[in-house]
Amino acid sequence: MAIPEDIVAFIGLGVMGYPMAKNLRAGLSSDKTLLICDVNTEALKRFISETEGQGPVEIVHNGFEAAKVAGTVITMLPGYAAVRVVYLDPQTGILAGAVAAATAAEMNGSPPVRKLIMECGTIENDTILSVAKATDELSTSKLSKSLTFVDAPVSGGPMGAQDGTLTFMVGCSPQASDHVFPIVKSYLQHMGNQDGIFLCGDVGAGTAFKIINNYLSAITSLAASEALNIGVKAGLDPKLLTDVINASGGQCWVTSKSNPVPDVQQNVPSSRGYEGGFRIELCAKVLGMGSRLAKMVGARTVLDGPTLQAFGEAMADERYQGKDARVVYKWLNESERN
Repeated sequence: MAIPEDIVAFIGLGVMGYPMAKNLRAGLSSDKTLLICDVNTEALKRFISETEGQGPVEIVHNGFEAAKVAGTVITMLPGYAAVRVVYLDPQTGILAGAVAAATAAEMNGSPPVRKLIMECGTIENDTILSVAKATDELSTSKLSKSLTFVDAPVSGGPMGAQDGTLTFMVGCSPQASDHVFPIVKSYLQHMGNQDGIFLCGDVGAGTAFKIINNYLSAITSLAASEALNIGVKAGLDPKLLTDVINASGGQCWVTSKSNPVPDVQQNVPSSRGYEGGFRIELCAKVLGMGSRLAKMVGARTVLDGPTLQAFGEAMADERYQGKDARVVYKWLNESERN
């Protein structure tokens, strides 16, 4: 059996997690074992088939099994409910597995093995902080401070996950960051741009950075779509208009990297029926998280309300449901002006 330092677990093989875990397996040395866990058994089977020959890959059934044997556990979970179950369930959770590992080590006369656990999804800040608090209390009382939790949400969407070019925003306790952050970076560099892994502050700071980034991205998605729709309705060439915008003050990530007008750019969601990107429902969800964060800290906002209203109207039409968020351009283009 491999030692915990040579075992990494990845839980959550969804649209983002699956390519992230594949890039992680490809980047790890062949003597490292990757444990995978997901509710989708077909995804697990496909993953093993597609990574054959890269190094050991084994299936575990829950966070408890993962944390009991792995030195590092990475999760990419869809929401707060999943995070609470995967981390905090007393029978199947990651924290319970860490305790079981420490108990086994103590019975063998060994100190607890240092373990790192990190969540990479975009989760409500209060959930991240509650997991961090539970981890810290458990680590202090039962694990000789051997367990560290970090939040490391990502930006870059499914395309970035597939290409291994994600940006990571890491929150880690200042008392542990000097030791832990280099370890975190050693894993995340296989899934993202090495220059795009940022230590943002204490636990929860990574999530706040991510929410603020997505807040801006959601609003610019609507703003860019409105501007380009004006141009198209005026009979202008959308590709030339995009080139001018990108060479001028209106340039933004949406116009330059994920243009909402079909066929202006290749290999972007708008040019393939708005499939395969950051779903409008998720975009609206994270924008709402940004609004709640603003209220929590007393920051005045103006643009979130109208943007949420626009997304809500688009999502109410089944033609746009489940599509990349830039489908708001299509919604605008096909709508009549009041």
